[in-house]
Amino acid sequence: MQAPTVGGVQVPRGDGSTVVRMPRGASLTDFAEKIGANPASLVTVLFHLGEMATATQSLDEDTFALLGAELGYNVQVVSPEDEDRELLESFSIDLDAEEDAEEDLRARPPVVTVMGHVDHGKTKLLDAIRDTNVVAKEAGGITQHIGAYQVRTAHEGQDRAVTFIDTPGHEAFTAMRARGAQSTDIAILVVAADDGVMPQTIEALNHAQAADVPIVVAVNKVDKEGANPAKIRQQLTEYNLVAEEYGGDTMFVDISALQRTGIDQLLEAVLLTADAALDLRANPSRSARGVAIEAHLDRGRGPVATVLVQNGTLHVGDAVVAGRAYGRVRAMLDELGEPVDEAPPSRPVQVLGFTSVPGAGDKFLVTSDDRTARQIAEKREAAERNAALAKARKRVSLEDWLEKSKVDTLNLILKGDGSGSVEALEDALLKIEVGEEVGLRIIDRGVGGITENNINLAVASDAIIIGFNVRPEGKARELAEREGVDVRYYSVIYQAIEEVEAALKGMLKPEFEEAQLGTAEIREVFRSSKFGNIAGSLVRSGEIRRNARARLIRDGVVVADNLSIESLRRFKDDATEVREGFECGIGLGSFNDIKVDDVIETFEMRQKPRA
Repeated sequence: MQAPTVGGVQVPRGDGSTVVRMPRGASLTDFAEKIGANPASLVTVLFHLGEMATATQSLDEDTFALLGAELGYNVQVVSPEDEDRELLESFSIDLDAEEDAEEDLRARPPVVTVMGHVDHGKTKLLDAIRDTNVVAKEAGGITQHIGAYQVRTAHEGQDRAVTFIDTPGHEAFTAMRARGAQSTDIAILVVAADDGVMPQTIEALNHAQAADVPIVVAVNKVDKEGANPAKIRQQLTEYNLVAEEYGGDTMFVDISALQRTGIDQLLEAVLLTADAALDLRANPSRSARGVAIEAHLDRGRGPVATVLVQNGTLHVGDAVVAGRAYGRVRAMLDELGEPVDEAPPSRPVQVLGFTSVPGAGDKFLVTSDDRTARQIAEKREAAERNAALAKARKRVSLEDWLEKSKVDTLNLILKGDGSGSVEALEDALLKIEVGEEVGLRIIDRGVGGITENNINLAVASDAIIIGFNVRPEGKARELAEREGVDVRYYSVIYQAIEEVEAALKGMLKPEFEEAQLGTAEIREVFRSSKFGNIAGSLVRSGEIRRNARARLIRDGVVVADNLSIESLRRFKDDATEVREGFECGIGLGSFNDIKVDDVIETFEMRQKPRA
């Protein structure tokens, strides 16, 4: 029987109800194999429909729907979850079939996510709970990574553990915060008693309710003047959070993270909620599964991932795969940096041994051997690459083809110090809308310092590089200057968003720009009881001036910003400036966290003439 003719070519037709399942980023060749057609004929059919594509090009869902409607097929693009499930099933890993026997289940600690509006005291609360200072290390006081920690407390005569996940508070981190809610058992909603319910409070509440997790409300800053805890309880009744004292089932606890009051009552409320509303049990005897909460590239240790074990027990030596990363667990560290041999359910640990940096939110599992882990990771990477190509492909009609010179696209390359930060930045940038005349395309993203490969890609694609808390490695800076590549550095995420949006709108006219004065490599650290640590340094480029603004860079990552060259000496004499090639002693005032091979970079802000 001869195939029907469509657009002058013979193509097998469906009856309108024939379902064809396609993976994300599939090509016309893949579709042709499913329906028994010639890929060249499908190229022709698509051309007659006003779309231009090659036989091997990754296509998006809309294009397949258009082609399927024309040929009588119901084309369904498989969701990422189903696609991954089918991939694992091809390796005989069935996530649904492995039900744990009742006698194998053991009680596990609750996993708690701290959520709420920016500057309402979430990190201060965790600070009080685990008695460390995280706020001081964050740019502008905004938490920009996800951290996980386990604390122990006495409850009803028993020593109980609680795992905390700290999610960022700024609205740009919606994606990270949503992911935090999905990997948690209980959410603590922090609301400042002197500020009330704010937009991000509602946003965090929506994420927690969408994840269907119980909520405990921590009313913070009750010690401040103007604090009104009763008003908070009244405001939250509008969002179906009714306090127990009002006849509801939500526990409200008044606390002061700064004064360290109410912390024990909050932990008790969490454990009471967990015992009353949840059946928190897992099987510690099986192979581990869980989620990668955050990951970064460490120069000395390689890729480091913070993972939360959700079921099973993770051991040193296990073969693991997390998203597109795989490896063997070389070592595990707890939140204090101490080595551990195994991680039971609800235990967060840092894992060393991955061959690449996992994505924040990637699910991880233990496989039977290294080969299986590598094959799963490679197939996932290929699927993600095809899906990204399909997403990046701009549908071009014949009319658009003639006018394509009128469409401007801003190409970006993103590099950051953590995968969660890069993902959140990408998510926020892609939401910028300034009209159809200009477009935004992220052609590459990664974790770690800016490399020469990034510069070369920017040259080839006429892209701008955005470095989030990272700096160029080795000769990358010289290459960027020589090739004229625009590299922009940020430490707070919304500044990057604002500038990219301004650039897209054509309004980017900064009054000041940063001009590098010089760099110095620390060769030796001299410790002085009177002046603190002195950096014995060699000036590598430019000149180092006393009182100039400075930052400290370690392994391509900015360790400290907003520093100042407080003292500068040549041998025993004070100096106002030291030029390239000379040695000097540099004092950074009260900042003493300096190490050999660190780089001190000095700069000044110069007024830039308006165009």
